[in-house]
Amino acid sequence: MIKYSKQWLLALVLLMMCINVKAQSLAGPRPQMNAAEIKLALKKLQVTGTALYLAAHPDDENTRLISYLSKGRLLRTAYLALTRGDGGQNLIGTEVRELLGVIRTQELLAARRTDGGQQFFTRANDFGYSKNAQETQQIWDKNQVLADMVWVVRKFQPDVIVTRFSHNEFTLGNHGHHVASAMFATEVFTLAGDPTKFPEQLKYVKPWKPKRIAWNSYRQYRRFTRSKGKVDMSKYPRVDAGAYNVLLGKGYGEIAAESRSMHRSQGFGSRKGRGQQIEYLELVDGTNMGDGKDGDLFAGIDITWNRVKGGKKLIPVLEKAYKEFDIENPTKIIPHLIKAYKMMQTLPKSALVMAKLEETKNLIFQCAGVWYEALSPAYSVASGNDVNLSIQVIKRSNYPVTLESIDATYKKYTEAKTLKNNKLERIAMNIAIPADAQNSQPYWLQERPDKGMFKVRDQNLIGLPENKPAIPVTFTFKVGDLTLTDVAPIFHKWVIPQYGERYRTLEITPPATVNIADPVYLFTNEAQKVDVVVKAMQANMQGKVSLNLPQGWKSKPATFDVNLKERYQEQKFSFEVIPPRGASEGTLKAVVEIAGKKYMRGLVTIDYKHIPIQTIFPMAEAKITKLQLDKKGNLIGYIMGAGDKVPESLRQIGYRVDLLKDEDITAGNLKKYDAVMVGIRAYNTNPRMKFHQNTLLEYVKNGGNMVVQYNTSRRIRTKNLGPYPLTLSRDRVTVEEAKMEFLKPAHPVLNKPNKITQADFNNWVQERGLYFPNKWDDKYEAIFSCKDPGETAKKGSLLVTKYGKGYYVYTGLSFFRELPAGVSGAYRLMANILSLGK
Repeated sequence: MIKYSKQWLLALVLLMMCINVKAQSLAGPRPQMNAAEIKLALKKLQVTGTALYLAAHPDDENTRLISYLSKGRLLRTAYLALTRGDGGQNLIGTEVRELLGVIRTQELLAARRTDGGQQFFTRANDFGYSKNAQETQQIWDKNQVLADMVWVVRKFQPDVIVTRFSHNEFTLGNHGHHVASAMFATEVFTLAGDPTKFPEQLKYVKPWKPKRIAWNSYRQYRRFTRSKGKVDMSKYPRVDAGAYNVLLGKGYGEIAAESRSMHRSQGFGSRKGRGQQIEYLELVDGTNMGDGKDGDLFAGIDITWNRVKGGKKLIPVLEKAYKEFDIENPTKIIPHLIKAYKMMQTLPKSALVMAKLEETKNLIFQCAGVWYEALSPAYSVASGNDVNLSIQVIKRSNYPVTLESIDATYKKYTEAKTLKNNKLERIAMNIAIPADAQNSQPYWLQERPDKGMFKVRDQNLIGLPENKPAIPVTFTFKVGDLTLTDVAPIFHKWVIPQYGERYRTLEITPPATVNIADPVYLFTNEAQKVDVVVKAMQANMQGKVSLNLPQGWKSKPATFDVNLKERYQEQKFSFEVIPPRGASEGTLKAVVEIAGKKYMRGLVTIDYKHIPIQTIFPMAEAKITKLQLDKKGNLIGYIMGAGDKVPESLRQIGYRVDLLKDEDITAGNLKKYDAVMVGIRAYNTNPRMKFHQNTLLEYVKNGGNMVVQYNTSRRIRTKNLGPYPLTLSRDRVTVEEAKMEFLKPAHPVLNKPNKITQADFNNWVQERGLYFPNKWDDKYEAIFSCKDPGETAKKGSLLVTKYGKGYYVYTGLSFFRELPAGVSGAYRLMANILSLGK
């Protein structure tokens, strides 16, 4: 058995961190830098300070300050988000929960590619809105979250930590995740430097104590406080985060807006700010940073190479490279960079030194005009199969560079090639993927998460924003007399005529995937058809597909034979599923068996233009429930809003659902519908809703039933949301088990055609509801009252009014979560709502 020293393991972890930090920033091969970017990077080589920004979610980060620190002060800058934002809403599609978390992870990486920061996470699961830090700490595993935060601090080794939120809940008592993130940060500030805390990490990292922790304060915070006085910000150190960067041709406010606009799923497209933009900093703990205009986040912290033992000798070398950089001939400074690289190799290993080695190596490649990529002809390869790699390497300068070798993990190419100026070298390699190779599922989704935490067993994966490359390719070059290695992922590249080149990371897949058509199936007494789609991820795939069902359930037939000749070929199979006589609830699983081995993973592809394509392999499962449900009416018109899966859910219980476009919303067309339902945030996202409102209310007046799901008061498109006045608020009930008090027990919505009881509110997910109205006209009837612990009752979750001959309903109950999750009581209540007036 080989034994490794702690020093060797530490160096390996630091090296892998640098590789992973680089990989996380790539949506394709390493981009070529222009002369101004090289000049700025040369200046950054001389700066040795490090800052860690910290908050709870994607989009919490202050991109102005990150842009300023990264591209203005030229500091190593990172954002640690405790969660991936799985519990938020989605403004661009229907993905929720873990799939939304994947989107928001990639949006953060796109933001960091823009503002120059790096990105880290903990294993904390965003379980939805939390009203206080105490609830958050109860649901998260606090010790695990603290351990993850300490791990990131020990790996990244920041000089300062900056929090977005205050650790004082009475100062900023809004979202429990926000407050908890700041509370935890103050603990981590001390814990990370204590060798007795989380000692199991010390096999890989050393204790690290930052110099100080500060709160990125702001004037508006007083609106959350009990004090109504004006805030005196003059005592706080401040920076102008709107300053202009001549080399980039942009101010940091402009860069920040571009970065923040990557959070498209949250609707955070931002206006570019120009001119002075002051950011304030308040010391929380650690060494003093001064007051007011004379204060500085890095006051008293040496951010030159003098801080590193033996680093002083680097200063004149790096200064010379910076001053002698020639935009017409970048190769002139390569000898200086090579000298600096060799000197850095002799310094004590640390996160800073390893990062600067990576920066220097990149600059050597950039100045020498070296570019390379490893391509696969397909976007995936199934375990146990081969992949033909096409490797392209080019050097666009006269500086001597030799390609020494290429190590594609499972095969090595060792024929040295002297690269000629502007001549593209092409190298073909065939590599065999082991049959036991792990699929490319996002590492935090390999196991089913708990409500509060994701499960990650590998310590060296914790903190990373995404997977390491499935098949890393290591290029070895000799530049002058210096040997350099660089690790790159394998990509699939194709051209979209409307957009041009697009890249996608090569994925390792199972030999076959199987997708069930719907996530939920609701049964009464009749059998139902359940469709599954088998997709071959390799050629000549033969096997069988079957369903695993709970006791008492049956399927006809028991199995189907599968014979697919081509890779990516799909075939649909329809099973007849027969429910038991009594009430029953369970999980249906689809299984593909190939050569005696069973595969139970589906395939989900997330494709949005602002992020790289993402592939997830969820378990091929669906919830099946036999329930007692009656309904009246059949045809529903549905106006889609920000995106939800309510229409598919309604079809599950026998409704015919038409998706209505703007041109369909006419008085004549609406008459045929038993009910018209408006999707979540439709009045926020569809600018034409204000013009449709009179038509919709006229439909109600003439006997129709209109059901409006939640909207937010921010960017509402109409003042007249209902036939009578109602005012939206931020009221919500986040405890999904909160008791529902029936205010109108005799109301038809609670009695016809289904008798609604407290049992119908069992097993709800994430929350009761959100953005309830808090004021409404007396003509509305409030059906329920509910509240979170320690709060006043909220009565706006379901409002019903008679208007003319019909009914108007406004509800903030989270049907958009409950129906796709197969919550029986939510279906019964929705059937009653849609049956009003029948």
